[in-house]
Amino acid sequence: MIRLTRLNHVPMMLNSDLIEHVEVTPDTVIALTTGQKFMVLESAEEVRDRVIEFRRVIHARLCQYPDVLRQLEEQAA
Repeated sequence: MIRLTRLNHVPMMLNSDLIEHVEVTPDTVIALTTGQKFMVLESAEEVRDRVIEFRRVIHARLCQYPDVLRQLEEQAA
C-alpha cells in the first residue's frame, strides 16, 4: 500500500495493485479497477514513484526469503 494525501489534506493508504490509471486534470485523479476515483495532492509522477518504491521493497523482501518465493512460484503453477 502507498500513502497519499486527499485534496482536503487527509492522508490515505491506497492498494497500488488496484490502480487502473492516473490522470492529471489539473488535479491528480487515480482511477481504480473497482470504479472508484480519488483526487490527491501528489503529482502523477509522485504516485508512480511511490508505487515503484513499494514494489521494490516487496521484491527485495521476497529475495531475502527464497523459500517464500519458491512457495509463491509453486502456487502460481
